[in-house]
Amino acid sequence: MSLLLPDAGLLFWMLLAFGIVFFILYKYGFPIITGMIEERKRFIDDSLRNAKEANEKLANIKQESEAILKAAYDEQTRILREAAQMREQIINEACAKAGDEGEKMLAEVRTLIQHEKENAVREIRAQVAELSISIAEKVIRKELSTDAQQQEYTRILVDEAVEAQDKEK
Repeated sequence: MSLLLPDAGLLFWMLLAFGIVFFILYKYGFPIITGMIEERKRFIDDSLRNAKEANEKLANIKQESEAILKAAYDEQTRILREAAQMREQIINEACAKAGDEGEKMLAEVRTLIQHEKENAVREIRAQVAELSISIAEKVIRKELSTDAQQQEYTRILVDEAVEAQDKEK
């Protein structure tokens, strides 16, 4: 018996054992494996579709926030314009009265303008900070251990953000 050439009987039994194992795998193992691969492919396709929808919703939210910021800026400009007009009127009246009283009124108007400006900026910053903190808190608080939980949690966050934007309107 040579080490490189097996006997005919050994070769027969090896081929028979290989054939049996291959048949069992072909009959029972391969369909399960291909089924799992197809299921994973469907899961990935669904995840990609959900991610695309989430990106679109986030883009809409970004546009809405930009519109809100623009409206706040326009409102601030209007308030500043009105305040400037009021200041001019007060200055003209103060010049007609007395120097001390005019300076006092001018200082009050400037303080009022500054406070209105600071309040408008503070409100905008507070809204942005609350939204950022809320999202960050939710992300930190939630432990995402499975892909299904990640998808569900992403869907919930997007829905909550859309609802919050709708409530603010």
